[in-house]
Amino acid sequence: MKSKIKKYNLFFLVVLVDLILWFYWPDKGTTAVISTGDYLVEMLLFIPPIFILIGLLDVWVPREIVEKNVGPESGVKGVVISILVATAAAGPLYAGFPVAYTLMKKGCRMANVVIFLGTWATIKVPMLMMEIKFLGMEFAAARLLLTLPAIILSGYLVERLLAGAEKAGEPKANKLTG
Repeated sequence: MKSKIKKYNLFFLVVLVDLILWFYWPDKGTTAVISTGDYLVEMLLFIPPIFILIGLLDVWVPREIVEKNVGPESGVKGVVISILVATAAAGPLYAGFPVAYTLMKKGCRMANVVIFLGTWATIKVPMLMMEIKFLGMEFAAARLLLTLPAIILSGYLVERLLAGAEKAGEPKANKLTG
């Protein structure tokens, strides 16, 4: 029973803070409650379709295809595929984590998972179009040229750090693929 309640500690904390704000500072509390409700509705609208897509990905895409295209031996092709898929993705970053989990479960290389999430968070086609429109092509190109190498480097760095931690005797970082 305790472990089930523990899962919801963050939720209970948010409700408690909202109530305290509402009681002591009604204006701020009202704003906090409205924001909390807005985020909850947003999540409830995004999460079900994402889980449906995850289920379809899990059932329709064989592990061999994921391993071949974004797995440990995929090389540059895996990086390019991870970037292209993430730039076409829609929705907030928290929607990308279940996709990343499923990719890891199917044999995706850790570097490509990190590249996928980094790209999802920072480089999407609609975002680039808005940048070009409001900030100019030069800004969008400069940001893209600075962001992409940082994302790719981060992917390989995280993969190396996790592999090093595993060799040092720490628990296996990715129990999904092993």
